[in-house]
Amino acid sequence: MNTSPIRIFSPATVANVACGFDVLGFCLNHPGDEISMRLIPETVIRIINKTHFLIPTEPHKNTLGVSLQAFLNALNYRESGFEIIIEKKIMPGSGVGSSSASAAASVVGANYLLGNKYSKADLVQYAMQGELAASGAAHADNVAPALLGGFVLIRSYKPLDIVQIPYPADLYAAVVHPQIEVRTEDARRVLKKYVPLKDAITQWGNVGGLIAGLYRGDYELIGRSLEDVIVEPVRSLLIPSYKEVKKTALENGALGCSISGSGPSIFALCRGKEVAEKVAHAMSQKFQESEIENCIYVSAINPKGTIVLN
Repeated sequence: MNTSPIRIFSPATVANVACGFDVLGFCLNHPGDEISMRLIPETVIRIINKTHFLIPTEPHKNTLGVSLQAFLNALNYRESGFEIIIEKKIMPGSGVGSSSASAAASVVGANYLLGNKYSKADLVQYAMQGELAASGAAHADNVAPALLGGFVLIRSYKPLDIVQIPYPADLYAAVVHPQIEVRTEDARRVLKKYVPLKDAITQWGNVGGLIAGLYRGDYELIGRSLEDVIVEPVRSLLIPSYKEVKKTALENGALGCSISGSGPSIFALCRGKEVAEKVAHAMSQKFQESEIENCIYVSAINPKGTIVLN
């Protein structure tokens, strides 16, 4: 048995992307989690937390452990166990795919150690089980871009059908994370059970427009399509100063702005790094005016997703 550890980098992601609730997501270059992983003789999953974040180390309570166990069950693998050391740099509950990064890292690492029996696309179904444990919903709009990189469309969940979408090279994201808590469970609880047909039609048009804009490299179409008339109106109420921050992003050149995942982070898509940096600092300043501490990330779209570093 080769017990030499490997290191895996798993990046943050933005899910929903305004109009694409549970079906659209894209991958960031940073922040990202790193884990060290190795095979051990005992047939157990041992998780060691090396960060200051309070995260569970019991495998059945950690998205990393749940996803890894689902992967091992599919392989019917019982020959050895795994020791995993977590160096988490994505704050839990930030809205940029913290639980998804852990889930993606565990299955990529195990797959590598056991001979790369599956493609990254095949691994999505196992990482989704970690999301189910974390939020009560086995959605893939974070784990799919975390694994595959780039812009991802979940065309169908039954059967799982994942489509990678091309995007213009100069597309950047400005992300601001206000230091407040929005629990995923609460963010899902406020969602309406029924959607008026006129809102559904608007949303379908925006999803189609966003996909077309990404394919064509049409920044104006991308901007026009980054509108959410179903989820954002209710979830934005959980984020103080949201309307003012979004207005500031658009005034400073953002193509569009919305909530990242279930929040509280807010993302803005921009044309070029310079505009993205301007937008990020403007959004940050608007939060500071409301005495809300925050941190910012500016990133191009990450085309690689989760990778083994060594």
